[in-house]
Amino acid sequence: MKKYEADNLTGINHEGAKQNTPLKFLTATSVMANSVVNLKGEELGDVKDVMLDVNRGRIEYLVMSAGGFLGIGEKLFAIPYTMVYVHPNEHAFIFDYDEKLIKDAPGFDKDHWPNTNSHDMEPSRQYWSGFMGPNAGYDPSSR
Repeated sequence: MKKYEADNLTGINHEGAKQNTPLKFLTATSVMANSVVNLKGEELGDVKDVMLDVNRGRIEYLVMSAGGFLGIGEKLFAIPYTMVYVHPNEHAFIFDYDEKLIKDAPGFDKDHWPNTNSHDMEPSRQYWSGFMGPNAGYDPSSR
């Protein structure tokens, strides 16, 4: 994995081993192709895109690819952004669920994206809402 501190020049701490930390902002292009891993360090997939809620002005979903080989047979998943957090030092998002949960999730292929309205995103929202409690976002400071 690439290190954020090696290429993210937006931080306020520009010197030393922990330069540019704590991470506060990322560009959209720096998010693409980041790994998605669980807390065991197992790679679950890669970020292919983000989906913004244009009414609220925030990221609603990470689009993650998983499975397949060299892009053939891969499946895309819309993962609610509140279920992941950015690893503070690596180019990775932490999604602390196992691979089976992802394989069972509703997904889509790269040539057949759902329409980007609330109705077509409903299967993904319903699937993931079963795993999201009232405080669905993960707080890394709680560990």
